[in-house]
Amino acid sequence: MPAGSDSIRHVHRLYINATPEAVWSAIVDPDLTGRYGYGVRCAYDLRAGAAFMGFPSAEMRLLGVPSAIVDGVVLEVEPPRRFVHTWRMLISPELASEGFTRVTWEIDGGRFGVTRLTLTHELSGAPTVALLASGAMEDEGGGGGWSWVLSGLKTFVETGKSLGAERANLS
Repeated sequence: MPAGSDSIRHVHRLYINATPEAVWSAIVDPDLTGRYGYGVRCAYDLRAGAAFMGFPSAEMRLLGVPSAIVDGVVLEVEPPRRFVHTWRMLISPELASEGFTRVTWEIDGGRFGVTRLTLTHELSGAPTVALLASGAMEDEGGGGGWSWVLSGLKTFVETGKSLGAERANLS
């Protein structure tokens, strides 16, 4: 990143013991998205230019979270390899005011039946959202960001269980 630039980009790469199709489904199927991460059910219309919304879990609603917590627009859809959309956090007016950022999911079938997932989140102009997405505010109650979501996605796709489900008696 050049000195003085407000460009912020987070890149996460992980390897999942599953097919690209299974990983794709976990990312875009609203019946599956609520099974990992923060339990946010994402409803995508998988056409370029269409809107998407992320809805909080019942537990989050009890904490006073609004009825929609993220929204955006689908930019590119290439099942099961690439998915690009804008992303705006709606949890508070301050976060929403930072505007739309860009998320790119790249899914590559690898050797030995292992799928490589790379998530790139471009967060220029959204410094507070960037802190939350990085997990840097976890100790202040901000959550583990994409690391938590992606760890949960990997666990769910590989085992069918939610991350920490046994300890929390969820599943």
